[in-house]
Amino acid sequence: MTKKIWDIYAPVYELAMRPERRTYQYLYDRIRTVIRGKEVLEIATGPGLLARHVASATTRMIATDYSEKMIAEAKKRECPDNLSFEVTDATALPYGKDSFDAVLIANALHVMLTPEKALREIDRVLRPGGILIASNFVNHKTGFGGRFWSGVLKLAGIRFEHQWTSEEYLNWLDVHGWRVVFSKELSARITMMHAECERKTEG
Repeated sequence: MTKKIWDIYAPVYELAMRPERRTYQYLYDRIRTVIRGKEVLEIATGPGLLARHVASATTRMIATDYSEKMIAEAKKRECPDNLSFEVTDATALPYGKDSFDAVLIANALHVMLTPEKALREIDRVLRPGGILIASNFVNHKTGFGGRFWSGVLKLAGIRFEHQWTSEEYLNWLDVHGWRVVFSKELSARITMMHAECERKTEG
């Protein structure tokens, strides 16, 4: 999917998320607890909605997106002093090895052609003992709501490259080197699977 699509929707993206307030409030509360006192990177922040709600719990947070217009929207809004926004590519992060205690990526892996590349970059920049928080839309083909909203987004030019079930998504993370230590399926227009992961060790 091209950056142009996300640039187009940048001004209205946050408005489109408002019907999911209850689901996102759970994420804000849960994530704030997990990342408290940590140095955090967010990938695919969009207009910075998640970042603005959780950054105050961190010592430092960088929220990134590859859409310049999304980052421009994020910078228009008030945010904690320890939060900064940057334009970056999730598959080629400009940060050194072992730079962060936690990495967040929400509702982005399923729209990437090669999400495995993003996972490899996350592995590189995450410190030993760090945590990956990867909430993602799942069950796109089950239930009327999931099928309907997936169809609406497709018509709007937002294509889902991967349409995992909840089980398939958690298994995909495991296959690519991440042990899921906490997960919770969340009800939304399209079901969301919240996953907190640590690196799998050899042996």
